[in-house]
Amino acid sequence: MKKIIAILAILLASASLGVTLTPSTSAEPARVRLGNEMLMGRYHYLIEGKKVGLVTNQSGVDSQGRSVIDILSTDKTITLAALYGPEHGIDGTAGAGDYVESYVHPKLGIPVYSLYGKTRMPAADMLQGIDALVFDIQDIGARTYTYMSTLNYCMVAAQKYGKPIIVLDRPNPLGGETVDGPVLEDSYETFVGVDNLPMAHGMTAGELALFFNRNIGASLTVVPMEGYTRNMTYQDTGLQWVQTSPNIPGLDSVFGYMATGLGEGTGIFQADKFRWIGGKGIDAGSLAALLNSAKLPGVNFIPEYRGDAGGVRLKITDYHTFNPARTGIYALAYARSLNNFTVPKSGETLVMFDKIMGTGQIGRYLEAGLSPQQIEAEYAPGLTRFREERKNYLIYGNSPLQEPVANSPVSVLVDSIPVNFDSAPYIDSNSRLMVPLRAISEALGAQVRWDERSRTVTISRPGSTAVFRIDSTSAALNGQPQKMDTCPVIRKDRTMVPVRYVGEYLGAEVNWDPVTRTVSIY
Repeated sequence: MKKIIAILAILLASASLGVTLTPSTSAEPARVRLGNEMLMGRYHYLIEGKKVGLVTNQSGVDSQGRSVIDILSTDKTITLAALYGPEHGIDGTAGAGDYVESYVHPKLGIPVYSLYGKTRMPAADMLQGIDALVFDIQDIGARTYTYMSTLNYCMVAAQKYGKPIIVLDRPNPLGGETVDGPVLEDSYETFVGVDNLPMAHGMTAGELALFFNRNIGASLTVVPMEGYTRNMTYQDTGLQWVQTSPNIPGLDSVFGYMATGLGEGTGIFQADKFRWIGGKGIDAGSLAALLNSAKLPGVNFIPEYRGDAGGVRLKITDYHTFNPARTGIYALAYARSLNNFTVPKSGETLVMFDKIMGTGQIGRYLEAGLSPQQIEAEYAPGLTRFREERKNYLIYGNSPLQEPVANSPVSVLVDSIPVNFDSAPYIDSNSRLMVPLRAISEALGAQVRWDERSRTVTISRPGSTAVFRIDSTSAALNGQPQKMDTCPVIRKDRTMVPVRYVGEYLGAEVNWDPVTRTVSIY
């Protein structure tokens, strides 16, 4: 696995794109410094002397509203060599799903490659001559919003073509604690859902990048924010909201996106930029009564007709307790109880309804007449598993970071001494930390023997001998069979082993600190 760096630190701290800023509800100056500001300070060395490719759009501004394009293009220590735009284009004006062409920037004279045109993943020629790919786009916290899909695809391309990728972190506007909705199943992966995430994942772009990278192995650097905490919604950051796409002009649209936008193909639709939901054949008063009787936190529902469609307008009363994904499931289930809409079904191709849900199960639950509470109970086990797995990739807690925590996403200490690896540790799909065999064995004072024919590794030190087989969960400790929940692998010409099993089998105590992302072995 190529080197992964996540830099966690506190720092002191658009005109060219015609960006219009919408104030947040906070009257205070910005309390959060974005990843792009941290990059231009202490971590400027990451890009100095390099030809940079920048993936961004009109939302890529610092806390003062300055475009990251302007900032990097006027930096004399680097060369801004290319721009890459996601869905809606680099200026954010193209409609949802509209094809966007590549072109040459009229002022800078550099290519602006569309990642929502002929290709959605940077091709080899788009990255030719680039030393580093930098990503800075504001997300809205929903799995189906495609900007994080573009991040995923850029990471895949970076790994494929040997380019480092730097993600400049930004807040999850919904906050880092709202995690809800069905978790996407593997067979439903599309551009509106690129990984096994629930509808609301509660992660920042940087945290998602670390999560994505468990399967990608890109040379990833996450430059985090200063002053951001998990319990912040966007209103708490002091930052000004920049319209991220034509239908997301402000924060009420951000919070309403999942609550009103799940009914693709059902006749249940959103209106007024995700602030209203309803459909034909629905009595507005009945839908409002059902939703209000559910006592969903942080929101009231106002009956309202739009032409011949009955529905409800969302009145969000508490942005911290409001749960958009859960609200959307309730609204859809109650709407079907009132007009019995036809549920779209996937055949040889996936229908958009199932792509949005990340599963075909929700449609079946609706057809069966399950209540929203019953639907919640059905997807709850998968959600619980995801919440546990995502702990491995979280950068922020509920108090601001006060100092650099580590120079990589995961640090390993043996008797309080850092272990240096020539291939970075990573957390595998079984949530186990994998480390290079030779380095960890030497740090533990152990001897290593490799048997090519049996593909086994023998690690021994006085009193303990452990035998591991590549790609096998079976091991042996002093001749006795052992069972693990993961297995050693050969990755990028390095033998990677699960550090917990190696340490414990050799008689050491292994402790994991999720806040500092540090493994300590004694």
